[in-house]
Amino acid sequence: MSKYLDLSIKEIHGLLVEKKITPLDLVEEALNRIEENKDLNAFITINDKVKEEASALGEVDPNNIFFGIPIAVKDNIVTKDLRTTCASHILDNFIPIYDATVVKKLKDKKMLIIGKTNMDEFAMGSTSETSYFGAPLNPHDKKRVSGGSSGGSAVSVAGGLVPLAIGSDTGGSIRNPSNYTGIVGLKPTYGRVSRYGLVAYGSSLDQIGPMTRTVYENAALLNILVGEDENDLTSVKKDKEDFTRFIGEDIKGMKIALPKFFISDIVDKEVKDRVMEIVSYLKEQGALVDIIDMSYLDTAVNIYQVITMAEASSNLARFDGVRYGYRTSDTTSIDTMYAKTRSEGFGDEVKKRIMIGSYILSGDNAKTYYDKALMIRDDISKEFNRVFEDYDLIIGPVTTRVAPLLGTFNDDSHKSFMDDVLVIPVNMAGLPAMSVPVGKNREGLPIGLHIIGKAFDEATIYKLASNIEGGVLDE
Repeated sequence: MSKYLDLSIKEIHGLLVEKKITPLDLVEEALNRIEENKDLNAFITINDKVKEEASALGEVDPNNIFFGIPIAVKDNIVTKDLRTTCASHILDNFIPIYDATVVKKLKDKKMLIIGKTNMDEFAMGSTSETSYFGAPLNPHDKKRVSGGSSGGSAVSVAGGLVPLAIGSDTGGSIRNPSNYTGIVGLKPTYGRVSRYGLVAYGSSLDQIGPMTRTVYENAALLNILVGEDENDLTSVKKDKEDFTRFIGEDIKGMKIALPKFFISDIVDKEVKDRVMEIVSYLKEQGALVDIIDMSYLDTAVNIYQVITMAEASSNLARFDGVRYGYRTSDTTSIDTMYAKTRSEGFGDEVKKRIMIGSYILSGDNAKTYYDKALMIRDDISKEFNRVFEDYDLIIGPVTTRVAPLLGTFNDDSHKSFMDDVLVIPVNMAGLPAMSVPVGKNREGLPIGLHIIGKAFDEATIYKLASNIEGGVLDE
């Protein structure tokens, strides 16, 4: 079997330019790999027109490194004429009539969408086990979770099914699965990438981002995803920049903070030890690393729950069986149609969050809970800004542990809570952050490092991540 998809994007591009391979060769290889690894359950829907699309691409553009490259897209990002389910029964027959802005950008670059990846239902979860279609499995150990909610996207890259994938991150949903599966995943600054066509969960937190094998490929993919969009008023106009520009540069003199709260005793020894080994390595490279105190981090999860559940209850009100998606067949009135459609169409986790969110937004509760949560969220942002007055980046573990066994994630509620504490503050502050692989534990399970940057300073994250990738993983 051909192994073109194991090559770097640059190498694949070279073969395409030299006409040694065609986009159809890449697509067929990807489809074969997906079929051979069906048990990973990475995909919900395969694009049955992708071979036709590959054949119709025409002459290779030598200046477009992504020409003809297969890519996977998380199933909460709408794709015209390609089923988009959000891993939910309520949307399992939904065919969108337009492309999300990021999908349009991929197509403009002549990339080939191979299919839609599995995920937690409506992105609500940390393991992808809430999917109506069953959990995607971790390629490093199929008895373990892939992380969530972008689990299928992570599995598709980590399992070698495709070289690149797109995910979304509301409270760690790109970084958590990237960490558990040993790939590079970046949550960009809020507003950096258009959310138009992303099925909303928590609108003030959601952000689309790249999931890849290497730091360079991640930065190159981000280059084509970013930009202001008139269809998304939260998207931000910024000067065009090349996110690969600092890759490979010396990190001497870089100032890095490690919050004490991120390396508490709840973090498994192997994970903490690896983080501290990275700290030693960074110091050897001439970087300054300080262990610091940060306030408000312990409040982030509770604030996140209030905000996301409130926003989810509002966003998911549109799924009512009237215009699209699943509709119950057992109905005697409009009221019973609404009630039965939603009770039959949504899974337990989604229903729980909708009900709590509806309570939060009811009457005076909105002021008591939601408005207060927004005030504390502002304090979290100010605390990050205070740290970034003195430091270029913040680092820590991505989660307290390596990928847990399927069905066990919530067995230790303290650990589950702390896993969220490590990633959610970033979403509260709207900052960019990455999970970059830094090694494995004794069982061969990946460990990632969390790198948090200043708003709109993704390029500095890539600078540090590329140094770690080149120095630590090649040891």
